[in-house]
Amino acid sequence: MADDDMELENLFAQARKDRSELPDDLAVRIQTDAETTRLGRLVKHARPERSHWSRILDNIGGWQGFSGLAAASVTGVFIGFFAPAVLPDTAGLFGATDGSVLAADLGFDTSFLESTE
Repeated sequence: MADDDMELENLFAQARKDRSELPDDLAVRIQTDAETTRLGRLVKHARPERSHWSRILDNIGGWQGFSGLAAASVTGVFIGFFAPAVLPDTAGLFGATDGSVLAADLGFDTSFLESTE
């Protein structure tokens, strides 16, 4: 291992002594390439415009959010068309102001709500 380190040190010492100049044509090509790369990075590349639906989909959480929204919508439509018998008809309850009327429609004992006076 020590031999490898010494050999490496000798190579570094030889490289320090041997200072050859860079050929002029190579230096010009390197500078030209560097300038071309620098100017290329300054140019703003136009991003493609995202569609309206793509932005809406991103706002609701992507495909996962959309699938949850679709499942909830289908469930709501199903319950709306095929309502179970235990759910009251809410269309007639909009004009009701007394709590006993609302509770009576549910079929519960509402005698505790009636006043004794």
